[in-house]
Amino acid sequence: MDEISWREGGRDRSVRWRSEGGAPPPRRVVVADDQTRADDAYRLACEGTALLWRGDFQNARQLLTAMARRIDRPPKRKRGKPEPSGAQAFHLFRQARAQRARTLGMLLIPFDPGHTIPLRRAPDVQEACAEVYGPDDHPYVTSLRELLGLIGAHEWRRKGVPIPALGGDRIHPHHGVFSPVRGEYVDLVNEAPIPPTTTAFDIGTGTGVLAAVLARRGIDRVVATDNDPRALACARENVDRLQVRVDVVQADLFPEGKAGLVVCNPPWLPGKPASPLEHAVYDAGGRMLRGFLSGLPRHLEPGGEGWLIMSDLAEHLGLRTRDDLLALFDESGLRVAGTLDAKPRHPRATDPDDPLHSARAAETTTLWRLVP
Repeated sequence: MDEISWREGGRDRSVRWRSEGGAPPPRRVVVADDQTRADDAYRLACEGTALLWRGDFQNARQLLTAMARRIDRPPKRKRGKPEPSGAQAFHLFRQARAQRARTLGMLLIPFDPGHTIPLRRAPDVQEACAEVYGPDDHPYVTSLRELLGLIGAHEWRRKGVPIPALGGDRIHPHHGVFSPVRGEYVDLVNEAPIPPTTTAFDIGTGTGVLAAVLARRGIDRVVATDNDPRALACARENVDRLQVRVDVVQADLFPEGKAGLVVCNPPWLPGKPASPLEHAVYDAGGRMLRGFLSGLPRHLEPGGEGWLIMSDLAEHLGLRTRDDLLALFDESGLRVAGTLDAKPRHPRATDPDDPLHSARAAETTTLWRLVP
């Protein structure tokens, strides 16, 4: 178990380090409180020194916001320097986001046994922490940024996300499981013509939202697979709450047997995930995409279809071409029987200040109907 160490009150101290995202414990730690200035905190964090908070909890949140403002100041653009290409802009964006996460992750919060925070005006976070960490009877330290993420995830899980394709019923995402806030891909699965079949597979189900939509559309037997224990627990909870007939099973892509409809909404961007949640966004080496396409013909019943739901954002960023995707279809012995398209409705698609605005504005999400 990782620990962090620091000196306080004239003696050396150490305690267990927690990071759900796998961040290593900081090597240098100093004590900070309500007298700590934002400029000093930001400088220390940039230098790799973490600040263990001993002041008022709400003041710690304000300090984190002040540090974020300093990070998010737009850089001065040098005259005559050309604009980066789509791929360069994307990689610079990811580098900046990673650096931002590391810097803001340097503000630390102490915990007493039982997930309680020994600070003034600290909220009750026992339930939110227990959902992710499980029961804990030992003190530990984690970053305030991670804690706020846990609190936010707990609220998503408690309130749920309304899904129009489910008649407004809600899907309740768990921490680390991608929330279906981008509804266009769910709507595509709700609108595409279903081939004659009684069985469907949902590969990489996540929250279980697409499996639930297929069940509501009248498919008798829906099997939803995932390899992440958090996603499996989340999907089972959601299908039970919605009272739909879906079998949720652990599998690396396909379950046993064949189906007349096999649906997959893989991560849309080739790249290495930097956190558990990013596994729903980045597909290193296109592993899931390639695995789904290559295995699809073997798992389709005669006359069946595979539905691949993909955004073309990677194409607009220069990370993959349309010809690359079509070549993968050919290599897998698949042809396109039809497509359905949808434009994104999320706020970043229309935000001119977004670093990837030009690519997001041109983005289209497509449901590819594939047959052998």
